[in-house]
Amino acid sequence: MTQFAFGHVLRIKAKNTVEFRYQNFFINKQLSHKGATDETPQSYFFVPFGFSGVTVNRTGDGLESTLVFPNNELTRSWAVEAIQGSHVMEVDLLIIEDSDPDSGLTATHTTVHTYTGQVTGGQWDNVSLNLELSSVLDAVGTDVPRRSLTQRIVGNLPISNSVRLQ
Repeated sequence: MTQFAFGHVLRIKAKNTVEFRYQNFFINKQLSHKGATDETPQSYFFVPFGFSGVTVNRTGDGLESTLVFPNNELTRSWAVEAIQGSHVMEVDLLIIEDSDPDSGLTATHTTVHTYTGQVTGGQWDNVSLNLELSSVLDAVGTDVPRRSLTQRIVGNLPISNSVRLQ
């Protein structure tokens, strides 16, 4: 009897360079996977993470998603940099046809969908670290991906709340 399982692989990119490759299915193993832009299969190490929130409709809006990691020093070390640097994350949804844990590197799998989003925010609590991902298509239905107002972008900002336009 054939069993099917869903898993994810994640590529974290900073300035068009892949810094990290993770998968969330084979515990303490590596998965060999060829992403859309890879010429050869790459190794993805296990990290427990969840991916959710992608909804697509015919108008193109509602393309926000969330990556959830355990909150520890390792994840916080690169997550803060990812938030401040607006890193790009690519997540592939896989159907894993051979879920035998002994298969590790040779598991057969098929890519169903690839989601590409930019880190637009994040937060953590005692247990989890959440990264919010948005697509440039967010501007179609809701709003433009968030940016912080800084003096370099908009000039001098008022320091009083009594600002009037005349």
